Amino acid sequence: MDIRIGTSGYSFDDWKGPFYPSDVKKGKMFDHYVKYFTAVEINSTYYRIPHPAVMANIEKKSPHGFEFIVKVPQQMTHKRKDLEAMLPPYVECLKPMADAGKLHGLLAQFPYSFKFSTDNLHYVRKCREALQPHLLFAEFRHDSWVNRSMYDALRKSGIGYVAVDEPQLPGLLKPDLFNTTDTAYVRLHGRNAEHWWQGGALRYDYNYSPEELEQWKEKIAKLEGKAKRMYIFFNNCHLGQAVKNALEMKRLLNL
Repeated sequence: MDIRIGTSGYSFDDWKGPFYPSDVKKGKMFDHYVKYFTAVEINSTYYRIPHPAVMANIEKKSPHGFEFIVKVPQQMTHKRKDLEAMLPPYVECLKPMADAGKLHGLLAQFPYSFKFSTDNLHYVRKCREALQPHLLFAEFRHDSWVNRSMYDALRKSGIGYVAVDEPQLPGLLKPDLFNTTDTAYVRLHGRNAEHWWQGGALRYDYNYSPEELEQWKEKIAKLEGKAKRMYIFFNNCHLGQAVKNALEMKRLLNL
């Protein structure tokens, strides 16, 4: 199984010191990042669709074999309207990475309020169709989605399921690892239960212990033979903890 480990985003000022040189310029952060990781999630596209030239500049800084997963805009996952206006510029911004063979999927992170229903399941499939031929990975935040209907529908539609690690609060998903395509996907958000519902940067203020990472190593080992590749992205980005834990996970998995 080809395993790629990285972080959810890379351009954070509070990573200066913990990971980046303290005097690094914004435009040089990615040059440093690619020395340590072979994949990254581009999360800025959730907030604003960039010009293709911006994505082309990022792609040019990445080495051969580097892989990008790009987040779907909030118009599709949270607002769920005006898709006709959103799609053309979004698809256009993906072209530089797609043409270089480095775009390996799109991440659709749906909100906690988006609960399982027949209509919502149909909407997820509609997103998949609208974004073809790119692979789509769906992340759900409400535990009503973990059921056989979701699993069968995602498998049939070729949509990847995103396993998550987050606080064990009522309504949130458990850290169960399974895949609906030949590519498994894991996002580790941290387990900061105290600040989870408050949102903001403190939601992702969490440092995984060696024991917690070891638990994920065991889950990953059980998926051997069931998936051809796996992405593991750390989203506990506060104060560079995502980088620290991602590097620790790389060592654990001998990558």
